[in-house]
Amino acid sequence: MTQVSEPFVHPALFYRDDQEYLAGTVPFVQDGLAAGEPVAVAVPGSRLGLLRTELGTDAGAVRFIDMADAGRNPGRIIPKVLRAFADAHPAGRVRIIGEPIWPGRTEAEYPACVQHEALINAAFHDRDVTIVCPYDAARLDEAVLADAYATHPVVVDAGREERSGTYDPDHVVAVYNQPLARPSRAAAFAFGAELLPGARDFAVDRARRLGLTDERLEDFTLAVAELTTNSVVHGGGSGTVRVWTQDGQVLCEVTDAGHLADPLAGRRPPPPEQIGGRGLLIVHYLTDLVRVHTGPEGTTIRFHLAN
Repeated sequence: MTQVSEPFVHPALFYRDDQEYLAGTVPFVQDGLAAGEPVAVAVPGSRLGLLRTELGTDAGAVRFIDMADAGRNPGRIIPKVLRAFADAHPAGRVRIIGEPIWPGRTEAEYPACVQHEALINAAFHDRDVTIVCPYDAARLDEAVLADAYATHPVVVDAGREERSGTYDPDHVVAVYNQPLARPSRAAAFAFGAELLPGARDFAVDRARRLGLTDERLEDFTLAVAELTTNSVVHGGGSGTVRVWTQDGQVLCEVTDAGHLADPLAGRRPPPPEQIGGRGLLIVHYLTDLVRVHTGPEGTTIRFHLAN
């Protein structure tokens, strides 16, 4: 596996079967434990069991995280999984296996996944952290593997390590910053500061009518409150909220005239002493998926919630 020559190391690991998966991950974990480095494994649940079994007694020293749960919304992986573990171990190098893209990720989720992989590089560029990202090269589309080369400076394939000739994470973030297709039948409410309570009431009532209940409705209520407030405070003083249902989920988006200049907005926890600046982070934590399109003409932030 990659030799550490700079603070942050971020290889993609291509595997085609369990044997290649274990050959690329288990020595990485064992070498970290032998060096006294904290190690976390954040992969989908089926892979957790495979690695636990192979690691044997070493598994007790590893922090295991089910990425299918913790990383269901790719936008919360950096703050809630990667940064949470790295920040808890500020002294010395930290090792993480993080698998955010797997067969079964939906078409709506994938752009957020690949942007996440690109943004890892900016989020950790000066940290003593190694994050290995496995990719199922046998079942993932060739376009996904091409994106892995663009988001990782190093790729390990069949035990061979190579520098990526197409590494360009900033380009990937820009390419996937595409306008979000607007549904034809979404209920909409335009608001300014004076109509902010009405916009929230409208959205929550619509979500309730579309089937959200209990804790999920509470999550929706807080998420829409954060986004509409951000529109008034940071997005030009007004916006439009839309609510609809799609594929068994309730979707909500807020559009305003603001521009998110920081691609890591909502994915980088602010310093504890900072007042405010946590609205989009909260939305990422509460919801199942967040999609963002931002540009000089304005910003749309869309979140998905399943009951």
